[in-house]
Amino acid sequence: MFHGTITKELTSHEEWSHYNENIIEDQKDFVFVKYNGLHLKSMENLQSCISLRVCIFSNNFITDIQPLQSCIKLIKLDLHGNQIKTLPDRTFWGGLKNLKLLYLHDNGLAKLKNICVLDVCASLIGLTMFDCPVSLKKGYRHVLVNSIWPLKALDHHIISDEEIIQNWHLPERFKTFNHRLFFNLCPALVKGTTYEDEIKNIKQIISRINRILAHNSPVLIVQRWIRGFLVRKRLSPLFKRKKPKDKMIRVLETKWICIGRRHDDKIMEDIFLLKPESHMKGKVAHWKKMRCTPADFKYFPEYRKCISCLSCELKTKDIDRKPKPPRHHIQKGLEGSISSNDSC
Repeated sequence: MFHGTITKELTSHEEWSHYNENIIEDQKDFVFVKYNGLHLKSMENLQSCISLRVCIFSNNFITDIQPLQSCIKLIKLDLHGNQIKTLPDRTFWGGLKNLKLLYLHDNGLAKLKNICVLDVCASLIGLTMFDCPVSLKKGYRHVLVNSIWPLKALDHHIISDEEIIQNWHLPERFKTFNHRLFFNLCPALVKGTTYEDEIKNIKQIISRINRILAHNSPVLIVQRWIRGFLVRKRLSPLFKRKKPKDKMIRVLETKWICIGRRHDDKIMEDIFLLKPESHMKGKVAHWKKMRCTPADFKYFPEYRKCISCLSCELKTKDIDRKPKPPRHHIQKGLEGSISSNDSC
């Protein structure tokens, strides 16, 4: 009686109300809460934690989680080891759009229909409900896997394609509960962890789940192959440009052939329709210089005939000229004798 009177007087005091307002204002900035194994029975103090992202309330005596409805920024919610028998309605879970990991194992959940309200969680990737009465029911895993579409891991195993696609019989490697799909979704809690450590742990868990699926899901493997093929097909012109030598040679050859065909008349006029006073050797040398290679002459038989005629004409002109006197090599010893003979 005395204790109750003192408590009533304290709570009605002005300073007490001011103290409560300060606490509420501080709680709005909370992003990480960890109350593990403290035998708590209520979560009412978390109603004002609107910025909460990581909430660990494991191994307590919690029965109602409705106060978390205002914590719409939750990413991880750990409620394992409590006395929760029913989950809130779809309105509660529909507000938790960022929730990725939910730990509900070792609770008193028994109705499978009540668990299906989790299908409105748009980002839920990992869920644990082992050691609950509902996990012993027939079709428990099949119902949850095909109700919660974003879900990738349930209890101790990654969800396989065989559980999603009906009547699809896969090899042993891709079957449900294969050892390749085993994953500890809820590791043991470590004392003294900070908010940064928890966020890092969440990222590692999600990354590990995606890595296991990438190597053990036939659907994802085929999709990866198709994406790789389409990317290589789209970028193949860029890969071909890495060999400029052969391609540039081919381009230049085709370009020269096109130019030759377009200017056949001009080339014939410049080279073969020569004027009498024109310099014939210069014309022929210029025309040969313009060509790429001597092998290209085989494609122009008319040009070869004309060149042969020109060469014959040049030879005849060289014959008509006066021959120069031959040069004799005089040795040094015979130079004096030759000069004396000339004088005689």
